[in-house]
Amino acid sequence: MQKTADQGSSDAETGVQLSRNAERVRRGFWPKIRRTMGRIPFTREAVAAYYCAFDAQTPLRVKGILLAALAYFVMPVDLVPDFIAGLGFTDDAAVLLTAWRTVASHIAPHHHARAAAFLDDPSDHSGDHPGATT
Repeated sequence: MQKTADQGSSDAETGVQLSRNAERVRRGFWPKIRRTMGRIPFTREAVAAYYCAFDAQTPLRVKGILLAALAYFVMPVDLVPDFIAGLGFTDDAAVLLTAWRTVASHIAPHHHARAAAFLDDPSDHSGDHPGATT
């Protein structure tokens, strides 16, 4: 089956958005995680999702879903401002956990292990992505 011009354009736009989200997440994820540790109940899931999103073995569709959710998490302005006590991270949690459920079978044991290692000793983590490409 041959792609139409519209499909090719859509694929290009999707690739651009994926790249934008990846860059936004690379820049903002670790600072946000460090600022919010202990205040959000989904830190482990967010860190495992990060590692999955930047794993070269992760399918592109899964990367796209996770990067969109993580980009929402790191955005400075969102639907419910993070500073609102008790409610600030509910939108972030809903977005991330919906993405998580959608792609859970792709979040591998080694992603969970890296997240656990970071949470055990956040000071021993450079904050660099695992070296994979999106």
